Amino acid sequence: MTDDREAILSRVRGALAPLRERAPRPAYDSDLAVMRGLISGRDLAELLAERMKRVSGLALTDPVALVAHLRAGKWLHGYCDPGLWPTLAPHFGPDFTVEHVFDRQRVDEYAFGITRAAGAIAESGTIILDDGSTSSRLGALAPWVHVAAVSRATIFADVPQAVAALGTDRNVVWCTGPSKTADVEGILIEGVHGPGEQIALII
Repeated sequence: MTDDREAILSRVRGALAPLRERAPRPAYDSDLAVMRGLISGRDLAELLAERMKRVSGLALTDPVALVAHLRAGKWLHGYCDPGLWPTLAPHFGPDFTVEHVFDRQRVDEYAFGITRAAGAIAESGTIILDDGSTSSRLGALAPWVHVAAVSRATIFADVPQAVAALGTDRNVVWCTGPSKTADVEGILIEGVHGPGEQIALII
């Protein structure tokens, strides 16, 4: 199986190798910020928490509350970005097992993943992940619970502000609440293609 997988991936790499120039991003009209007047003057961290709640997400500002939430859900084994762990470690007790390298061979063993976010959008309750700031993409998308550490300085008011600040990273994921699908008979199911719990830890 590994040889077959490698053969396929090597053909994909070979096909992509000549494509040095990437297509430019499309122009984005900043006048589309229709809600900017409505959210002007609001504390963006409070607004993010409010909007995340509306999309079945959760925003926290206290690591103690985060640990209590994980413990209540019996999510005791997980992954944490090694750069975040020194700050968070004092709040986790001996009942937790927290790893700092995400082992893709044991992907089903991780109940939670804690990674750094590139930013967040207060207007829509969206967390932004990219390759530049997210230590493990699999650690953010595979566990049932994803905790994104969001700096207050990178909470944007709306989509146009976030798009303008995205930089050159070509692999960006916008997470608005837990993973959802309604493909089967129009019944909404959460946690099918990604985390069933999406949490922002505002730092």
